[in-house]
Amino acid sequence: MKRAQRGYSYLAVLFLVALTAAGLAALGQAWSTAAQRERERELLFRGGEIARAIAAYAKATPNPPEQYPKSLDDLLSDNRALKPLRHLRRAYEDPFTGKADWELVPEPGQLGAFSAVRSRSEQPLLRETGPDGVPIKLARDLLFSSRNSAGNPQVPADPASAASAASGVSR
Repeated sequence: MKRAQRGYSYLAVLFLVALTAAGLAALGQAWSTAAQRERERELLFRGGEIARAIAAYAKATPNPPEQYPKSLDDLLSDNRALKPLRHLRRAYEDPFTGKADWELVPEPGQLGAFSAVRSRSEQPLLRETGPDGVPIKLARDLLFSSRNSAGNPQVPADPASAASAASGVSR
């Protein structure tokens, strides 16, 4: 009789291991989704801070017309006036790439200057629409422009054409 009970105990342990594994898989998926949402929130915050810093840099131009920065370092230390200004506290890293390698979107009419940034990441986002209701798919679809005074991201009507225009590629 004891031999027959050993088989049932073994099956019960296997069933318990399978349930534990399924529970851990679900927990891992939930953790992954939470981490993705946090990276998306950080992207919105950091991109917005950079956009506000670009707008502050342009407003602080000593002589009209407004000048835009040529690099992110210009936002960290603006030496155009007698007293250097800091428009950005630090060089924020892109939360998806882990580096401060933002794509600088050129300002028309100012050689080498930029007025907006976007992520270089091709990572799909959990959110399906941008702040203005335009559909988005990738992190690089969000454009953080100094033209928007609040620093909120904008989504170009056609993100692919906006990206190619920023890189100088025509269709």
